[in-house]
Amino acid sequence: MNKQDMLSRTKQYAIANAKLILGISMNVVNRNYCDQLARSASSTGANYRAACRAKSKADFINKLKIVEEELDESMFFLELLVELNAELKEKITPIYKEGNELLSIIVAAINTLRSKS
Repeated sequence: MNKQDMLSRTKQYAIANAKLILGISMNVVNRNYCDQLARSASSTGANYRAACRAKSKADFINKLKIVEEELDESMFFLELLVELNAELKEKITPIYKEGNELLSIIVAAINTLRSKS
């Protein structure tokens, strides 16, 4: 997976989450979870872009750790939304799967970078 692919995938992940959110009926709980999901999913892409501009290997790893945290957080809010809106499971499942794949890639990259130290 190259840099351009990851830039594109993290951006598409944010867009997929945003489109999902636009279709969710809002109540007090959904609104709060959707707000958090929108922030963490978009932060995934924004922080990956920042990582690509890192000034050192250590800076790159630190920025990738932020991407890891934001991906994990977005997946948590997707899980909560499914628990409280079972009718959304079919829409959320592919987004969750993509988040999990991105998370695996980021974790593998971090581990590889650390092992080369």
